[in-house]
Amino acid sequence: MSGCTNCSTDANAVGGCQNNGSCGTEDCNKMNTFDWLSHMGIPEVDKFDVVEIKFKGGRKDYFRNTNLLQLTTGDPVVVDVPNGHHIGYVSLQGELVRLQMQKRKVKNDDAITGIYRVATQKDLEKWQEAKNREIPTIYRSKQIIDEIKLAMKLSDVEYQADNSKATFYYSADDRVDFRELIKLLASEFKIRVEMRQISLRQEAGRLGGIGVCGRELCCSTWIHDFKSVTTSAARYQNLSLNPSKLSGQCGRLKCCLNFELDSYLMALKDIPKIEKPLLTEAGSAKLQKTDIFRRLMWFSYNDDNNWHSIDCDRVQAIVNQNEKGITPFSLKLDKAFEGDYDQNKTNEDLELLDKKFSQTKRKKKRKPKNRKPNPNAAQQSDAEGGSASPNKPRRNNRNQKRGNRSQNSSENSPQSQGKPESPDSKVNGNGSRNKKRKPNPNRNRGGQNKPNKGSTDDN
Repeated sequence: MSGCTNCSTDANAVGGCQNNGSCGTEDCNKMNTFDWLSHMGIPEVDKFDVVEIKFKGGRKDYFRNTNLLQLTTGDPVVVDVPNGHHIGYVSLQGELVRLQMQKRKVKNDDAITGIYRVATQKDLEKWQEAKNREIPTIYRSKQIIDEIKLAMKLSDVEYQADNSKATFYYSADDRVDFRELIKLLASEFKIRVEMRQISLRQEAGRLGGIGVCGRELCCSTWIHDFKSVTTSAARYQNLSLNPSKLSGQCGRLKCCLNFELDSYLMALKDIPKIEKPLLTEAGSAKLQKTDIFRRLMWFSYNDDNNWHSIDCDRVQAIVNQNEKGITPFSLKLDKAFEGDYDQNKTNEDLELLDKKFSQTKRKKKRKPKNRKPNPNAAQQSDAEGGSASPNKPRRNNRNQKRGNRSQNSSENSPQSQGKPESPDSKVNGNGSRNKKRKPNPNRNRGGQNKPNKGSTDDN
């Protein structure tokens, strides 16, 4: 069960740490184990009495429920530890604990200590006071290590709940003589000191972080037993042997290199081993690349840049022919073929995808938007006996206004009022009147010769 579910305030949900969403265990959803036997109705008489308790940094240990306490996953309990007591959280109980103990090779004997009680509020307050000393202790301890010049790296400090003991976790490449360091730390913090060396992978698991995949580190979430990772795992998977890409945040090879190794080893059984170039009449072909799961192999003639892909069955057939002294015509043909040969394009889908994105997108011309008709213009035109086009209401309005102006000007013309028309004015067909402009004798139009200074205009 997850820690966030345990913190729920629902009446039907389990109690858990009861912090209403802000889990006080500091390790919520870290190294959790799903109890898939919790709803199978196992008899209560034969219930396993050993409980798995989780501590800081995902560390887990096993304690016996001698007092038959009613425990729930996420409950804080006070447990018996050497020279005092400590507080942890219930992470697993029932028959699944027996399987976990068998997996980790933990013996069910008298060495397993018991659980005292469920932690009270006073116990939790005292434990919180002890935990508040951890960060200042780390800073001061690193200063002391630098002063005495020890080749070690301090990563974490864990105080016991009774504030009587502190465990210092460190990593080092070589053996470290820290006897003097223990004396200085004991006199500085007035506490019993325990030094515990951990590996770099365990250090990364305790500190946590985000990997290059964008997810939380596997060593801080679910990996308990760290297996050795070698560069041969990268070779089997055809990965680049670049240390910067194969190394994790701990500085060692990534644990995920072992996740798919078995699948690659099964697929490599059907891949032929190429120890020397393939001999053909077109030239010797060298292996350039192998796609293990598609069972394709790429070869090039005489170190040419053009690669030719063939399947593994064809490669094995060419290897058998070369062992018998037979040289095929090419990688794809055994004999010379006259005519067009339709080669199977193994990467046809990839080529089509490249062509799709390589073409530049042309800008589409914007189509003219259809303007909405003006209902007022249509009503006005209907009232006057005309018809207005719905696509061009504005132009019709302008023509209508011009017609009104011409009509008004014709009514106000001198002929309509009986007045004589001026000789300098002329009425157009539309009814508008234009005055004649007198010619300017000094203006040169269209390259005409200017009149002489002595000449006069009779007009």
